[in-house]
Amino acid sequence: MVSVLLLSLSLAVAPPTKSHAAEVLRTHCLLWAADSTNPWALAHGVKTLGPAFPASDGRKAVDVIIHDFLLRNTLPDGGAGVGAPFGFLRYGADGTPIEPHTNLNIKAMVADAKMPLSTRLPAAWGPVTLKQLLESAKAGYRHSPQVPEYWRDVGWTLGVFAVTEKPGTTWKTSDGQTISLDTVFDDALAELELETAELKAGMEKHLPQVDKRKQGIYAHSCGGLHFVQGVLAWARHPAVKKRWAARLDTQIAIHFYRLESERRQYEAAYQQAITSMPQFKLPVLVQMVKFYGHWLETVAHLRDDFGFKPTSIQKQDINRAKAFLDIAVRALEEMKSLEQMEQLKKTQKQVYLDLIGDSCHAAHGLEAFP
Repeated sequence: MVSVLLLSLSLAVAPPTKSHAAEVLRTHCLLWAADSTNPWALAHGVKTLGPAFPASDGRKAVDVIIHDFLLRNTLPDGGAGVGAPFGFLRYGADGTPIEPHTNLNIKAMVADAKMPLSTRLPAAWGPVTLKQLLESAKAGYRHSPQVPEYWRDVGWTLGVFAVTEKPGTTWKTSDGQTISLDTVFDDALAELELETAELKAGMEKHLPQVDKRKQGIYAHSCGGLHFVQGVLAWARHPAVKKRWAARLDTQIAIHFYRLESERRQYEAAYQQAITSMPQFKLPVLVQMVKFYGHWLETVAHLRDDFGFKPTSIQKQDINRAKAFLDIAVRALEEMKSLEQMEQLKKTQKQVYLDLIGDSCHAAHGLEAFP
């Protein structure tokens, strides 16, 4: 039974040679992220499957996102952000996510799919380049370190800036505010340290877990891992990596500590769902896919952004995360959940959306460690 396998995974150190989960998740992402009426889903497909990823109507997903959903405001103080000439609504009138997190769409194209800034895409009024969208994001950017919601939304924007700008970069926003990216990212690292302080204390005390109560980093969507990725991506620049030094190492250690801390909690929740709360079995499994997929994806970012090399123990953790994810996917298949997407879209919309986005993230994470 899946429950027995999940319990045994605390000792797992190696996944199957060929990941069953990677095949299943990639296929699910390919099929369900292609919805031409859902730009958020399309962006997840682009992130995982690349800039040529096709939408369900035959166009490229990147073309659909820009042509059908990008908005333009020619007023100097208009746009999605104050002074940003281009932007997206967060949600459509029917609740469909368009860009629920600021600059998620351009990040998928530039930082994840690695599309050149010179790329021209067809907006409803004519062609625009990714460079124009970047400059729009910079014009409308406001650094608000005292606002908690700012930190919960800025991770995707930081990810874009990290790959398109260099240390020492400054610019003036549309209202005349001077932005220094060195200051922005230093503030972001300090905020990340504050939000992971409880995890750090648990790690240093060798506690088996730190309970998730929507505190600190857990107040973010996806466990804050997009924020972690965005902040630490700045260390791709050697001068930053050298300056952050031990602080960067501590955040990496915290990330690996989270694997076992959160595994214990998800496994406990799953066992409870099996024994007494079966209505929560599917949501718990989806959260497992979300966490393990994002966790692996974050490790891949650490490796690719600034050359992180895992220790032998950390390599075992990577293999354990792959194994946990594989088992969670097999459990979803056992429940035939992946075959019931149309029904879930009507009855459990958030689970439906999570199964799209998290399948793409998890496939991306697994394929980074074949």
